[in-house]
Amino acid sequence: MEKLLTKIKSIISPYVKYLFLGFFILTAVSLARNVSRILKAKDRIKEAEERVEKLKVQNEDLKKRLETAGSGEYLEKQLRDNLGLAKEGETIVVLPDEDTLRALAPRAEQEQETLPDPNWRKWLKLFF
Repeated sequence: MEKLLTKIKSIISPYVKYLFLGFFILTAVSLARNVSRILKAKDRIKEAEERVEKLKVQNEDLKKRLETAGSGEYLEKQLRDNLGLAKEGETIVVLPDEDTLRALAPRAEQEQETLPDPNWRKWLKLFF
């Protein structure tokens, strides 16, 4: 029996090194994959946190808008601006669009830029 064991050991012993080397390589590859997955998971967590922060800001903005929309001042402004309603005794003035206003407005004459007269010309005008 001992001869058989020594014969098996002599056959397997050169391959044991390769077996351990293969096991080590497999373990290292598995470890590298897990580290890579963890790093990617951290990035996804950061992105999710950023999205949460953006949504919180957006939620606060919407809450403020909701508070404003529920106030009487906002309703009055909307009635005045969008529906053209007014309080009793007020007059509504509706102006045309900007293009029409520009067409109706008087044209301003454009002055040409000129340099002031030189001194010799001023003296000439003064005496002659």
